[in-house]
Amino acid sequence: MKPSPPPSPAQQIRIYINNELHSVSLGTTLADSIKLSNLTPPFAAAVNMEFVPKGTYEARVLLENDRIELISPITGG
Repeated sequence: MKPSPPPSPAQQIRIYINNELHSVSLGTTLADSIKLSNLTPPFAAAVNMEFVPKGTYEARVLLENDRIELISPITGG
């Protein structure tokens, strides 16, 4: 069996995760992009300044130049 060829540049999109540029495959979801961040829960996610409920991360397909913000809570007293 032949290995799959790498995606062509036309099949790649640029996204930003916490202001860091990433090149990902067309069809990448918010859940996929969170895996790139290596962030451990708990955190909240927003795409283009709009909060995304955790239960919809798998369904939220990212688009060219989407800006993902992953925000961890800060605790203290």
